[in-house]
Amino acid sequence: MDLGDCYRLLGLRSGASFSDIKASYRRLAQQYHPDINPGDKKAKDKFIALTEAYRFLLTVVPPEETAQSVKQSYTSTSSRQQTQATKPETAPKATTATTEKPPTQPPNMAEIEQRLKWKTYEQLQRFLKERRFPQAIALAEALAARLPKDAEVRQWQAIAYQIWGRALINENQLLKARVYLKKALKTDPHNKALWEEVQRDFQKLEQIF
Repeated sequence: MDLGDCYRLLGLRSGASFSDIKASYRRLAQQYHPDINPGDKKAKDKFIALTEAYRFLLTVVPPEETAQSVKQSYTSTSSRQQTQATKPETAPKATTATTEKPPTQPPNMAEIEQRLKWKTYEQLQRFLKERRFPQAIALAEALAARLPKDAEVRQWQAIAYQIWGRALINENQLLKARVYLKKALKTDPHNKALWEEVQRDFQKLEQIF
C-alpha cells in the first residue's frame, strides 16, 4: 500500500491535511467497525485496511498544531502593533533619544519549514536504516510535495528510490527494482555521483537477467 492508496482508501485527495485524515478515519471506522457489523468479514477487512492506512499516514503527514500556533501568535502580535500605531498620543514626544527594545518576532513560516525538513530527514534515515523502505519512500515523497523547490529534498528522495531499488535487486524483484532506479534518475537527473551509481546498479540488473 503506497501513499496514494492510503489517501484513496480514506476517501481523501492526495495531500489532505492532518485533521482531514483524522476526521475521515473516525467516520469510516465507525461505519466498518466489527462491533457495528458482527460476522461481516468484508467490513472487518475494510476496517483493518482503514486502520493500517491511517497509521501509515500519521507517520508521514505532520500535524498542523505548530504552524497554527505560530500563525495565531503572529496575528495577535500584528494586531497589538496596529492598535498601538493608531492609538492617539496623550503625552508630548520626548526630546531626548530613547532606546526601545524591538518587539520579539515569532518564527516565520520559512523557519518552521526548515525545522520540519530536518526532523523529517532524521525520520527518513531511521526508516532506511530499519529497512522500512515503503515508509521511507512515502515520507520522502510527502516532504518533496511540501517543499517542491528544495534541491536537498529532491536528492534525499532520489537516494531513497535508489536504496530501495538495490534492496529489490537483492530480493530478486528485478522489474520493480528497475522502476525505482529509473525514478531515482528522474528525480535528481543532474546528480553525477548518483547517476554513476545507478548505472552500476543497472549493469548488475543486466547480468542477472
